[in-house]
Amino acid sequence: MSKPPQRSLRVIIKTFSVPIWVTSINLFHGVHLPNRLAKRSSEGIQWLEQQREWYTTKEKPKDLIVSIDKRYIRPIVRGKETKRVEFGAKVNTVQIDGINFIENLSFDAFHEGIRLQSSVYQAQSLTHTKTKAIAADNIYVTNANRSYCTKNNIQISFVPKGKPSKDAQQQKQLRQILSKERATGMEGSFGTEKQHYSLDKIKARTQKTETLWICFGIHTANAVRIAKRVKDQKASAKARQHVA
Repeated sequence: MSKPPQRSLRVIIKTFSVPIWVTSINLFHGVHLPNRLAKRSSEGIQWLEQQREWYTTKEKPKDLIVSIDKRYIRPIVRGKETKRVEFGAKVNTVQIDGINFIENLSFDAFHEGIRLQSSVYQAQSLTHTKTKAIAADNIYVTNANRSYCTKNNIQISFVPKGKPSKDAQQQKQLRQILSKERATGMEGSFGTEKQHYSLDKIKARTQKTETLWICFGIHTANAVRIAKRVKDQKASAKARQHVA
């Protein structure tokens, strides 16, 4: 039996995106495929099975495949006006004195609100200092997080519940300072990392290399910030010496 031409195999592989309903079929029986094509064919058949299951049961399959090349990718609902659903890694970061640290990185969706306590623990482990103030998004505003911060005497940027206390004005000013710091520091660093360190267009092709890409992007930005601070400190010290 003559070996099928390589070109015909490539055409078959590329047509896996066509929604053809199959139950069980071996498209390449007796044909030895290269490892890369064999993996793609396996992923494509599993995708078809998931689509058939979704169509027949009306229930969304677990770990739904949305990319044959990157099976680990999951749709993450963000609720934004321009991008309601995003694809890629979701990262929860902790910023300490302008330096970002990865607290959790996952290609599956997770709720950031449950990561506040672990974020505080990470910050305290890195600095060996008790956390005294936290600025966070509204998604972290939960009763559990409020109770945790109150119990540990941590000032928060959340709007308090109930009647205003005697020092309500001072607390309001502190919340404004924390919120401003988060908006300028944290959000600004996200924009810098995306625009200048290629985190807005990650071109890695595997889960491991994509994770490394994200880590290198964030920590390279950290290294640049630290180097700039060291340079500024040396310049300030030199200026003081000239004045003296």
